[in-house]
Amino acid sequence: MQYTKLEKEEVNMAKENKQEITTRRESPMGQRMPTPFDEMERMFESFFPSGWPRPMRMAPLLGEIAPGVKIPPVDIIDREAEIVLRAEMPGIDKDSIDVSMSDNSVTIRGSSHHEEKESEENYYRSEISRGAFSRTVTLPADVDGDKTKATFKEGVLELTMPKVERAKRHSIKVE
Repeated sequence: MQYTKLEKEEVNMAKENKQEITTRRESPMGQRMPTPFDEMERMFESFFPSGWPRPMRMAPLLGEIAPGVKIPPVDIIDREAEIVLRAEMPGIDKDSIDVSMSDNSVTIRGSSHHEEKESEENYYRSEISRGAFSRTVTLPADVDGDKTKATFKEGVLELTMPKVERAKRHSIKVE
């Protein structure tokens, strides 16, 4: 049986202390039996399939990439003939939103109006930030930008983008 570095250290410590320890056992089939640590590692890997989170990868979850620089969280729905993108933009005025597209990507830009703080106010905390943002997302298929419809309601921008003919799903009968 092969031991990991940690297991070897445990065995050496036990020998020094003259204590008996139990190590990983082998099953009757000759395979190593899992330990609670193996199960914990498996759970972490299933929770973070792309590895441990890094600050920039967590940015969409946090809503900002730097103090005061907000990015709108988005949902992208891939339907048979169209793609729907919804972007959450509370506090943004419809007239300050700019949307541009290419065949398979969308860029959303906008800004929230800057409000001057009154210098006579005694702020205990100030967390509301104002400023510009930009977010580009890649779409799962090519879309027709000329036929795209955009609506903005209750702080949510919704883009309905028809797929180009070659990007639509087609069923193929197997013979």
